[in-house]
Amino acid sequence: MKKLYLLTFILFSFLINAQGGNLSAYLSYSTFYSINDGPFIETYISVVGNSVVFVKKDNGKFQGTIEITIMFKNGEDIQDFKKYELYSPEIDDTTNVNFNFIDQQRFILPGGNYDLELLISDKHAEAKAFSIVQPITIFFPEEKVSISGIELVDSYTQTSEENILSKSGYDLIPYLFNYFPENLDEIIFYTEIYNTEKMLGANEKFLLSYFIESFETDKKISKLVRFRRETTKAVVVLLSKFDISELASGNYNLVIEVIDRQNKILASNTIFFQRNNPKVQFALSDITALNLNNTFAERITNADTLDEYIRMLEPISDEIESIFASTQLEKSDLNTKQQYFMNFWLNRDNINPELAWFNYYKEVKKADNAFSTQIKKGYETDRGRVYLKYGPPNTINESKYEPRSYPYEIWHYYTLINQRNKKFVFYNPNYAANDYQLLHSDAYGEISDYKWKIKLMARDTDPFNIFNVDIENERTRTYGSQVDDYFDNPR
Repeated sequence: MKKLYLLTFILFSFLINAQGGNLSAYLSYSTFYSINDGPFIETYISVVGNSVVFVKKDNGKFQGTIEITIMFKNGEDIQDFKKYELYSPEIDDTTNVNFNFIDQQRFILPGGNYDLELLISDKHAEAKAFSIVQPITIFFPEEKVSISGIELVDSYTQTSEENILSKSGYDLIPYLFNYFPENLDEIIFYTEIYNTEKMLGANEKFLLSYFIESFETDKKISKLVRFRRETTKAVVVLLSKFDISELASGNYNLVIEVIDRQNKILASNTIFFQRNNPKVQFALSDITALNLNNTFAERITNADTLDEYIRMLEPISDEIESIFASTQLEKSDLNTKQQYFMNFWLNRDNINPELAWFNYYKEVKKADNAFSTQIKKGYETDRGRVYLKYGPPNTINESKYEPRSYPYEIWHYYTLINQRNKKFVFYNPNYAANDYQLLHSDAYGEISDYKWKIKLMARDTDPFNIFNVDIENERTRTYGSQVDDYFDNPR
């Protein structure tokens, strides 16, 4: 059973591309609380330099200009907004632009639910401005310990003069991505803890626990667990880092917990990230010493059956397990495969791995019955994978006969691991029997495509032009369809 977190504020990062042009940028945000001003949100935008049109200035240097509007809406009401121009650094030569430039803004907003709307364009390009909307929640209760957003940090220095990057005596350069490639060996992060003094009393001791865990299994990475003893105060600051040079490729959570003297978790926060580190591989030596005597894995003696069972594990395997199973395990002998299978389930349930496998196998059979096609087993399909990884959705809205769209289904999960209100859009562009493909999801680690509605409506669109449909046409194209209602108001 996945744990439920008391409070969750997520740093969100996504790529945006101006339609019909080359502009590329990344947006992320994080929420904080100021004792003087109340809640506020920071937005971070990183513009890819070689996607910008540079123009020559009077001084002979070249510079790009990005036009940005950021709005926070509560329903139809605009709570706050900024409209401004972001200038690139001046450069002498545009033939080899190999940098990004960053913008950071702060907005003071009362607690509540908002739509963050970004409108961005290149002032010197012909492409239309691109708009994207992201729902956000700001929530810092007065009578509970709470944690700010977790800001990922590229680098930091001590503050010499207060500026927009300054927090708690440091100037923080944000890291805007939830992806850490092979050449990055550490993850740096900043967060703030509020109300410990108010809820626990003055000069009381408590514990900060922070660690990295597997996204798929919630299993802590033993070498990446830290504890820090703290004393209550108005704001407790955590600026720390982990060495991830030996962290294998895969999906992970960075978790921060506030723990009192009774070992009770008062507040917890998490941020999802992905690691690419091909130099770290699954070691065969990790399983060859495993004793199979009197285990359920030992009783699986048919090689073809065991191979099929191992393939069934793909939807719930982490990346390093998937790579090992598909590249090395197929060449191994029966005993090694039995050891791998046993080790897999011991990692999920070291008390009763056989029961864990039995319960999963029952779900695989359900997926086969519901999602199999003429050429795929149920667990091999996109819907089967999502079902096995996350369980059955709370609601499914489907439409097979809308005149403008391909057949589609929208799955809604109230809670999904440590996420809330997540959706999956499946569609059937080939009209193949029962073969729905995942088109878009707002869940971490899943396919996310902000143009998913355009692709869904491609049945009524020139397929060679779907990436040039502007935002107004997209809204018009969904007129008469139930897709907006199903996605925004699942039931």
